[in-house]
Amino acid sequence: DGGWQSCYGRDGLAVCVQAPPPGSGVHRLKCRIDIPDVAAETVYDVLHDGEYRRSWDTNVLDTHDIARVAANADVGYYAWRCPKPLKNRDVVTLRAWHVQDGYHAIINFSVKHPKYPPRKDLVRAVSLLTGYLVHSTGPSSCRLTYLAQVDPKGSLPKWVVNKASQYLAPMMLKKLHKACVRYPAWKQQHDASRKPWLYPEQNTLPALALSELVLQRAASLENIDESGLSEVK
Repeated sequence: DGGWQSCYGRDGLAVCVQAPPPGSGVHRLKCRIDIPDVAAETVYDVLHDGEYRRSWDTNVLDTHDIARVAANADVGYYAWRCPKPLKNRDVVTLRAWHVQDGYHAIINFSVKHPKYPPRKDLVRAVSLLTGYLVHSTGPSSCRLTYLAQVDPKGSLPKWVVNKASQYLAPMMLKKLHKACVRYPAWKQQHDASRKPWLYPEQNTLPALALSELVLQRAASLENIDESGLSEVK
């Protein structure tokens, strides 16, 4: 089992947590959801579509693409609300994607971008490695696996780690599933043919050389101690 511990499992949805590897202090989270009524291609589009995300993901404070690095890679910014009383987080990531043999993969990890230094009002988190894998299980069904190892920066209370794995992750996946069902109708009304993740020639982002980016290491960021905070009901 590789040290994975199940913390949620029902209705075709499973969440497991793996204790931090020695020295890292960061849990790994693995989620899997079986989606019986949406094609893999649609789920993949939803994971990419930042404009649509703003309409369904209530945790989003800001999300936008910054620059293109290759035909299948870009740099993006994402800021999100955290459960009170924690401070909100943001992240700058390099994201790459690939489609092959019915498998759709997206992975990202944190980088430093000169124009996006850490902000005073947000805690800069670090994605050590986050990935989505969608594969088709039928003409209009699929399975989505989500793997995340994100350092939220700061000493978090145990209730946060538990809440994220047992409550927030399943809730997010259910919300994503509903968003996928609604996406085709929404996309018809919003620039229906524009999908730069499928058609690189549509990508209008400024180009950025990989050499201008530096891997964001967690150690270089300020640690915020929130371990004493109690959950707001």
